[in-house]
Amino acid sequence: MKHAGPAALARLTGLLAVLRTMGGLKEKKPRIFYRKSRAFLHFHEDPIGLFADVRDQSGLDFDRFDVTNPTNWPALLETVRKRL
Repeated sequence: MKHAGPAALARLTGLLAVLRTMGGLKEKKPRIFYRKSRAFLHFHEDPIGLFADVRDQSGLDFDRFDVTNPTNWPALLETVRKRL
C-alpha cells in the first residue's frame, strides 16, 4: 500500500481540515501528522480505497481506518481525539 498522493488527498480535504484544527497534532508533510516527535497519523491508498493509519494505544503499531467514504470519518476522528 502506497502513501496517499495529491489526488487522493484532494478527496480528503474536509477530513484534513478537521485534523488540522486538533490541538496536539502537527502536520509536518501533507498527509503525515505527528504527536510530539512521533508519527501519529498518515494516509495510504490502494485499489480498494483510502486508509488512515493511527498510532495505537501501545505506541508500537498502527490501527487502520477506511476513510474512502466520508461516513467513516467520524470513527477516525473519535479515535484520534481519544488518543490525543
